[in-house]
Amino acid sequence: MSTGISYVYAVSRGGTLSDVTSGAVPGLDGSVLRTVSADGLEALVSSVPDEAFGSDGMKAQMEDLKRLEEIARGHHAVVEAAYGATTVLPLRLATVYLSDERVAAMLHERRAEFAELLSWLEGHVELGVKVYADPHGPAEAQPPKASDPAAPVSPGRAYLQQRRAQRRNQQDAFRTAGDLAAEVPDRVAAVVRARVAHRPQQGELASSPGENIANDAYLVPAGRVGEFRRTLDALADGRSGVRIEITGPWAPYSFATPPAVAQGGSP
Repeated sequence: MSTGISYVYAVSRGGTLSDVTSGAVPGLDGSVLRTVSADGLEALVSSVPDEAFGSDGMKAQMEDLKRLEEIARGHHAVVEAAYGATTVLPLRLATVYLSDERVAAMLHERRAEFAELLSWLEGHVELGVKVYADPHGPAEAQPPKASDPAAPVSPGRAYLQQRRAQRRNQQDAFRTAGDLAAEVPDRVAAVVRARVAHRPQQGELASSPGENIANDAYLVPAGRVGEFRRTLDALADGRSGVRIEITGPWAPYSFATPPAVAQGGSP
């Protein structure tokens, strides 16, 4: 049994993660993955340095955006490998315990909660839906026609007209995106098991053009992913300045809490 700091990636039912610990997928910073078992459950873990992942070291790493991204990518790669093998409950980024014995104690203490949640997630995947207000660039005022006596000739007036048209374009896009975002949950209600509304992404987190209006996660039966996508694919058609982005399927990160916490999540 390993000693030191144990980094925990995910929890699953016992005996389901042997393929993940075969060495094909490394843990953080190339660490070796292993499992810790208790009460019919097992946690996927690897050893990480105490000085880097203790309370002080962890704080420093979380404040280093480049390092934080490295940890997030490594964590995600391990969880996705586990998710490809079995139903898993992804744990939060940087979940650490002082030893494997502490991990086993955690599994024992939360065995009923974890078992119920794994059963609830069985056969489901997470899909993300983001709605963007994405005006098609600034609106351009048409040049005045010489034959039109009422046509503006002042450059200042032409500029103001262009700015007003641009504002209208943006306002229309935001209004339409808001209406569309409100419509999405009802459209997919018959297909999904639960929904979690995340904070819209802004700044460096926003990787796509436009303004993110809605950023939701849905728990969808694996066999109905195609139906879910088809339901939303055409929803933005004919609506200028609006875009829908569907991501996944992913391991159910957004639903790694007791079912009652997730919207519509009664087990």
